[in-house]
Amino acid sequence: MADLRTAGAPVRGTQSFVAILGECRRRPSLLALELLWRWLFGIPMLALLAWEALRIHAAAAPQLAGTGIYQFSLEDPMRAAVVIADTWAVLWPPVLHVLLWLVPLGIAAWAVISGVGRNLVLRRYDRTMPWRPGQMIALQLIRMLAFAGSVIGWFAAIHWSAQSTLSGAEPNLVSYSVLVILFSLGIFTLWALLSWVFSIAPLLALLEDRGVAASLARSLRLGPLTGKLVEINLVMGIVKLGLVVLAMVFSAIPLPFETVMHGTALYLWWLAGSILYLIASDFFQVARLVAFIRLWGLAVQADAPAAQSRRS
Repeated sequence: MADLRTAGAPVRGTQSFVAILGECRRRPSLLALELLWRWLFGIPMLALLAWEALRIHAAAAPQLAGTGIYQFSLEDPMRAAVVIADTWAVLWPPVLHVLLWLVPLGIAAWAVISGVGRNLVLRRYDRTMPWRPGQMIALQLIRMLAFAGSVIGWFAAIHWSAQSTLSGAEPNLVSYSVLVILFSLGIFTLWALLSWVFSIAPLLALLEDRGVAASLARSLRLGPLTGKLVEINLVMGIVKLGLVVLAMVFSAIPLPFETVMHGTALYLWWLAGSILYLIASDFFQVARLVAFIRLWGLAVQADAPAAQSRRS
């Protein structure tokens, strides 16, 4: 594949990203559709999670009271470690029972809703996009399984961290916190670097009229386009981290005024911050899709002269 160029100059993956953000801002229907299908999944799933959490808490409340979790404090690290371990021992069996059916249900529901929803968003962006919900659902399912694998890997790393730092005679909460942060950032960055394969495959299925397996195989053989997609994905990972930091700062703004802003008002503030974060995150997801499509278009244009010369 030839180098991507515009007017004779190489095109970096993020070179026109600001212009793409402007285009997405001028087309609010793209964000509206993205929000619609995501929240169509998210709101019922959150309600189901809340229901199960309340049910587990109601059933385990007497046992939790005996663990001391309601008086949890980090002033005594050893006592805090014991409280966490006791609470985990109480909650893990019912939580595991729920996860065994809720996780497969959530993955399947996400694959269906995101496959159809993403196809709608892409057709809204470009009317020439084909309608292939079956392929989109299958590819989204594969992406979710890969994501679930990364979550399991993160959980295993956190479990190892706890075993290494909290199981001794003197639990070390500082080392545990450091390991949690390092593993979390490391796995997050690794996913940001590699997940573009699963993000571009659904687009290739539509743009190049490929099947599920062919789209995944093609996403691994994109030549110079690979580096540009990785660049975009890495930038989006940094943007997500930035959004998380901004959301945390926004949530902490009322803390100096806790004497006058507490209870319902504080909860509403946090809810507003969460909604703003989700809207911003979804906006950048749409922008990433558009950026991928633009880069693919540039790659096709760059390949056209070379392909023509080979045929001649």
